[in-house]
Amino acid sequence: MSEIGQNPEISALVLFSGGQDSATCLAWALDRFARVETVGFDYGQRHAVEMEARLEVRARMAALRKDWADRLGPDHVVDLTGYGRIAESALTAERAIELDARGLPTTFVPGRNLVFLTVAAALADRRGLDVLVGGMCETDYSGYPDCRRDTIEAMARALSLGLDKPLVIETPLMALTKSETWALAQRIGGPPLVDLIVEASHTCYRGDRDQRHAWGYGCGDCPACELRAVGYGEWAARP
Repeated sequence: MSEIGQNPEISALVLFSGGQDSATCLAWALDRFARVETVGFDYGQRHAVEMEARLEVRARMAALRKDWADRLGPDHVVDLTGYGRIAESALTAERAIELDARGLPTTFVPGRNLVFLTVAAALADRRGLDVLVGGMCETDYSGYPDCRRDTIEAMARALSLGLDKPLVIETPLMALTKSETWALAQRIGGPPLVDLIVEASHTCYRGDRDQRHAWGYGCGDCPACELRAVGYGEWAARP
């Protein structure tokens, strides 16, 4: 990973789920790169409503600023439902959300980010895109080992070797708390971007779009909702 800063000559592929983190990453990328495309993965997730939310987030993001609309390129969706069946978890099957024998949450999908990054790297290679952007974070996260900086840096090295060319994976949220992620969105796009993320993005593991909270829609008690709510509350309480 390398913080490459603003560069109007570089293109990027954003791993885009339609949640708070990936929406913030999309805005971050649109603020920096000449061309930005997005990729989503259908792995049979129970909260499949995120696949619909991501389209609304993209459309509303483009409407915020003309330069963002000009830079936003195509969206791609990759069918990984076969992998989702192999890597069964509480995100892909009717299982309780709890800790397993290893101390990992049952929402952990084994190797998910490793698979996502490999597929995204192949797509970026064929599309001529220079950088992968992902919302992985090791500060405020649900205990997933494939979100850690060491994991992402190892994947960047492996993919660079496998593709026989340097591959940059940018993770702008890696060291941020959820509160700081809200603050980053505020810095990038002001209240309009924050409002967009609250209203249109989806994070809830249970796919609940009926209950509206100050921080957005969700069940309010799954791990994803709890992280998002606490982060929003801490950010909103700042002077």
